[in-house]
Amino acid sequence: MLYHRLVCSSLVVLLGFGELTSSAAAEDPPGSSWLQWRGPTRDGFVAGAAWPDGLSGDRLEQVWQVEDLGPSYSGPLLTEELVIITETRDAAAERVLAYDRATGEKRWQVSWDGAMTVPFFAASNGSWIRATPCLDEGRLYVAGMRDLLVCLDAATGEELWKVDFMQAFDSPLPAFGFVSSPLVIGEHVYVQAGSGFVKLNKVTGEVAWRTLDDAGGMNGSAFSSPFVATLNGVEQILVQGRENLAGVDPADGTVLWQTPVEAFRGMNIVTPTVIDGRVFTTSYGGGSFLFSVASGETEKPVDVVWRNKVQGYMSTPIIIDGHAYVHLRNQRFACINLTTGKEAWITKPFGKYWSMVAQGDRILALDETGDLRLIKATPDAFTLVGEAKVSDLESWAHLAIAGDQIAIRDLDRITLWRWK
Repeated sequence: MLYHRLVCSSLVVLLGFGELTSSAAAEDPPGSSWLQWRGPTRDGFVAGAAWPDGLSGDRLEQVWQVEDLGPSYSGPLLTEELVIITETRDAAAERVLAYDRATGEKRWQVSWDGAMTVPFFAASNGSWIRATPCLDEGRLYVAGMRDLLVCLDAATGEELWKVDFMQAFDSPLPAFGFVSSPLVIGEHVYVQAGSGFVKLNKVTGEVAWRTLDDAGGMNGSAFSSPFVATLNGVEQILVQGRENLAGVDPADGTVLWQTPVEAFRGMNIVTPTVIDGRVFTTSYGGGSFLFSVASGETEKPVDVVWRNKVQGYMSTPIIIDGHAYVHLRNQRFACINLTTGKEAWITKPFGKYWSMVAQGDRILALDETGDLRLIKATPDAFTLVGEAKVSDLESWAHLAIAGDQIAIRDLDRITLWRWK
């Protein structure tokens, strides 16, 4: 069973939820780059030129393609000049590669030893690199499977520093690898690694603090990725572990609140999202939940507003106009009213996993089967605007979109498409 291929951050103000920012937000013009897990604001939304009204094979033009890569679940990054990807090579090493965005020519590559094997019940989906890197102020942060965080010069691939969390904290090897994607805020990078949640200096790699110790190994070690929000005027980082969801003070690591999230074998995989100051998440074997967080000291800091039986899996939902659009464990796609907790509609089954991005009332969804779908986000009914085949191989990596270009990483290739 596959457990997430998730990210890092060059955050801008999050749809009015937060004021925590990163200098990386100004690196490229809005909409021209994709520098972290789920895009510029880490919520799947895309700025820039308006999307076309439809999608079909003749609406997509292949710009270039690189084949014969090693497998990866990491989503690609796009700067104005580069496309950056990862791979596991020959089940022995992890590699980061950068290609010229205009021509597809390789600019640089760097590798390190990184082999491990996930548990037998997950082995059918591979033992290769999973987390999506992040680029901030010219530095690239890459999560290696064996609980490594490697900082590279994004222009040259030169290694700037590396932290081995198992050595730093005498913590066990995460059974499924370092899955969670890094997050950069200001002068620090935050990661769910080292059997907890860790803050490091982004320039030197020096550890500032660690919190939320979960013992790591088989039953600890996060599948989700952190997300920034302001709840009741308090800026915080939402950190979802295998069993709990918490709000953490980014300055000193204080756990502001914490609540259990039910899931089968701790499969809390999606990145938590925020709507009107409340937190939405969905889990395999648990259901879908909307939490409210109280302000100030109180006997009950977190309350369950509602719970729905429908279960998400690996696909982080998209939130539009008070509704969550969720790809479910049973492979169906659902629209959930976030006020009532009721489903507006549920579709027939599709594939096992969707990576989704949005603009306005449109959702672009990549199925792991290589089908790309354009969907109108409306609670009235599931409305498929168009679809196109972009790969004949499994495509588990999160798609990336910048300007009129879409980067698709399947298990063997990276392809850059232009959306006409």
